[in-house]
Amino acid sequence: MAALKYSRQRESIKEYLAATCEHPTADTVYMHVKKEFPNISLGTVYRNLNLLAEIGEAVKITTPDGGDRFDGVTAPHYHFFCKECNSVLDLEIKNLEYINDIAGDGFDGIIESHNITFFGRCKNCIKKL
Repeated sequence: MAALKYSRQRESIKEYLAATCEHPTADTVYMHVKKEFPNISLGTVYRNLNLLAEIGEAVKITTPDGGDRFDGVTAPHYHFFCKECNSVLDLEIKNLEYINDIAGDGFDGIIESHNITFFGRCKNCIKKL
């Protein structure tokens, strides 16, 4: 891949992702970045988020509700999706790299990584019951 041209808008998107513990949608990122760049389009935000995910500077999390979420934390970690409120949370568990070996047993190929999302209800939704 050729060297990526610097973009103030892309840098602003990265900074927002790095500063939030949330796992925002592209629309949420757009609303925040638009404060600094009023003329930015939603399409530009989508393209930059996908580019950042493609080059490993963000993580794209596909959720069952059909919307993608984005994470500025690129170190391997796991997520939890609340089926009630649709929030995405980081899970504080040890890395499960050995799953690659288990999945690779009997598989004629090389497993390099995995992506796991856990599902259930978050503590806030449980309190509402």
